[in-house]
Amino acid sequence: MQQRETRIIQLDPNHLDEPYARQQIEYAARLLREGELVVLPTETVYGLGANAFNAQAAEQIFIAKGRPLSDPLIVHIADEHELENIVSQVPEAARKLAAAFWPGPLTMIMPAGPRVPGLITSGLPNVAVRMPAHPIARALIRAAGVPVAAPSANRFMHVSPTTARHAYTDLKGRVPLILDGGPCTVGVESTILDLCAEIPTILRPGGVGLEALRRVLPQVRPPRAGQVHDEEEELTQARVAPGQMRVHYSPSIPAYLFEGSVAAMRQAMLAELQTRQARGERVGVLIADEDLNTFQESGAIIYSLGHTPEQVATHLFAGLRTLEDAGVNVILCRSFAEQGLGLAIRDRLLKAAGSKVTKV
Repeated sequence: MQQRETRIIQLDPNHLDEPYARQQIEYAARLLREGELVVLPTETVYGLGANAFNAQAAEQIFIAKGRPLSDPLIVHIADEHELENIVSQVPEAARKLAAAFWPGPLTMIMPAGPRVPGLITSGLPNVAVRMPAHPIARALIRAAGVPVAAPSANRFMHVSPTTARHAYTDLKGRVPLILDGGPCTVGVESTILDLCAEIPTILRPGGVGLEALRRVLPQVRPPRAGQVHDEEEELTQARVAPGQMRVHYSPSIPAYLFEGSVAAMRQAMLAELQTRQARGERVGVLIADEDLNTFQESGAIIYSLGHTPEQVATHLFAGLRTLEDAGVNVILCRSFAEQGLGLAIRDRLLKAAGSKVTKV
């Protein structure tokens, strides 16, 4: 891919009515209309955006990320009425869910309309749509006048970006513009709900929990246990939704996930840490604030994610990237309760570890 200059423009999401902000949003919107790529902030992670109605522009997303064409894209809109241009029909369930969770971290899969290129859906008949809550994302989509296809703004399978700097690290020279709207507040990708299934089913847990969805649609099913595919099949077989691979959101160094009671996880991680240090390895640990006393004198490089599920989700990807950049040989991670955001947190940790799990 030909290298190009990548600009970063900082915008305050609370002051988008100021002349400078309007000018920069219009500049980014013009790039999208011209078929270029723009990195934009959302409340979940930073997205790599292109005009969703332009197949050639969407193709550049796959090239910039090194993403296989079998992995579909999510289409982002700024207003609910835009759905009519993207889907062939809007189920009543979608309207109920949109009223409850849009704008926000919920993606819904519905029958694709004729204007959506097959490249966006990986050739499948359905399309994934969401309305982001970030003011910059919605202002940009409105200014562009087209829906925006946008996966995470990182190299394929790497840890998702929750700051503009993360996106720059992965995509420098591959995109002309990054809009910096500050750190993402949710920190994990959107929940993907398949409304084309016989019973609405979560395909990827994310920023809206199962319990919250069931308060609107009581019949919603949790994610099914994934079928194991070989590596070639995972890269070539079309996926119904993004984020379905066994290894994803992954640092460039090995990560291992420990599951069990809090006390058992601490003991097992500490034992593994000491074994690896005895072999001369530099070890990073990804933990919660409540674990700090156990590891403070361990000699490990420590990244604490916080205390609440919201804090853990917000800091998860930044933690993985920070430990990766610290030059450790391995990252040891602990699991968290699966209620609410915990389901998405476990999903991301499991895929970051490539299913390398120690149950204790």
